[in-house]
Amino acid sequence: MNIASLLGRAARLTPNRIAVFEGTAPVWSYAEWATLAARLAGGLVESHNLRPGDRVALVMRNGPDYLALLFACWRAGLICVPVNAKLHAREVAHILDDSGAALVFATADLAGTVSEALGFMLGRQPPVVAIGSQDHRALMQSEEAAERDAAAGDPAWLFYTSGTTGRSKGAVLSHRNLLAMTLGYLAEVDAVSPEDCILHPAPLSHGSGLYALPHVAGMAAQVVPESGRFDPAELASLLRSHRGCAFFAAPTIVTRLMNAGVIGDAELAGLKTIIYGGGPMYVEDSRRALEVFGQRLVQIYGQGESPMTITVLPRGLHEDTGDGRLDHRLGSVGYAQAIVSLRVAGSDGAPLPAGEVGEVLVRGDSVMSGYWNNPEATAAALRDGWLHTGDLGSLDAHGLLTLKDRSKDVIISGGVNIYPREVEEVLLLHPAVAEVAVFGRRHPDWGEEVVAALSLHEGASVATAALDALCEAHIARFKKPKQYLFFDALPKNSYGKILKTELRRQAG
Repeated sequence: MNIASLLGRAARLTPNRIAVFEGTAPVWSYAEWATLAARLAGGLVESHNLRPGDRVALVMRNGPDYLALLFACWRAGLICVPVNAKLHAREVAHILDDSGAALVFATADLAGTVSEALGFMLGRQPPVVAIGSQDHRALMQSEEAAERDAAAGDPAWLFYTSGTTGRSKGAVLSHRNLLAMTLGYLAEVDAVSPEDCILHPAPLSHGSGLYALPHVAGMAAQVVPESGRFDPAELASLLRSHRGCAFFAAPTIVTRLMNAGVIGDAELAGLKTIIYGGGPMYVEDSRRALEVFGQRLVQIYGQGESPMTITVLPRGLHEDTGDGRLDHRLGSVGYAQAIVSLRVAGSDGAPLPAGEVGEVLVRGDSVMSGYWNNPEATAAALRDGWLHTGDLGSLDAHGLLTLKDRSKDVIISGGVNIYPREVEEVLLLHPAVAEVAVFGRRHPDWGEEVVAALSLHEGASVATAALDALCEAHIARFKKPKQYLFFDALPKNSYGKILKTELRRQAG
């Protein structure tokens, strides 16, 4: 099935129900949203000569137009390439090159980034349509296109994830993958009714955009903040104005919302569910969140390669039943969702007994078919029918998964993955730097912050401002180290491997 059919179904069943709000202002009913998506699809096909399987990049901040374009692309049989709005122009250029994007949509605030990215591209430069421009408005007035037939395995979304080599990889998510994720949400994470809504303070290019789908399936409303981003006071205002609200947030966003002191009885009256994931939620933070928000928390664990769909810790397991195991449950990421199979395996791929630490493996209809144009990375990640996540964890006797470490050394700051090697390679471009090791240090608001430990060539010196400038020229600002630690030589083990555990200890 074409995942776009979810919108057509909702438009037929509840044509006059408001489907999209910007803040508190209604934007489209379901019938209007479906009609606009069909017109945009027609324009993509006729005006831009796009054909099924072509890729369309969305370099956009959150807004109603984002939602319209997602469904327009799917209706036309195109593949969406949502791009993280925080990326550096060089990183955007790599995604556009790697995906072979045939067309780019950009919001005004990101027009400069896109223009710069085009200059960095190695291949053909795709045309760019500015949101709100005459070209965009013309597409919205096109003849409606019929919904394209799509095989379940046809690609629908290229989800670009950072890689340990510093080059992001496009996880190919099919219509089947997105439908499995949608059904998994409705069955395991949160029930959705037409009276409900989902707020989008988190990026639509990531989990929040994925979770738009089950809310279309449930014929609920989408609410995009006017700011297009997370703002505690604005989010609190939306909770006072809407009812049955759910939203996805990184644990750091949950913490910032708690710390803002804006949640009271009036806001809780509109709040139904907070789905959190994308990074560790420390037990003490989970306990405090339960005090602030009550029994409204659901945790999920997933990856771009199996979007939002590996495990779930439902509301009931956040409850203190007096069995003495609440902290253990809160320290876990829950149990395997019903749509997947999960195992903790040794190096041979065989399952390990309860309590033993190994790599988390998963398989099921939500798991990607591979990485776009990257057979080597696909072969490494998908082996013997299982997705090898690179995360280390253990299962208890009840099937709860606890993540112990991240074998790829990923730093998760503000719910966004930052891979140390990507930053290390940039810092090593400076002629004064001899060695570098990048790692994460706990941060009260962001979960983790980036720290770089360096040793310099003999007689060399470098100012931290120069290292900052080097990072800003090559990678997104959020990946830039918050602190630089200088050593005569980095600590190593007997095999010459840098001891990041010792560096973390010294960094405090």
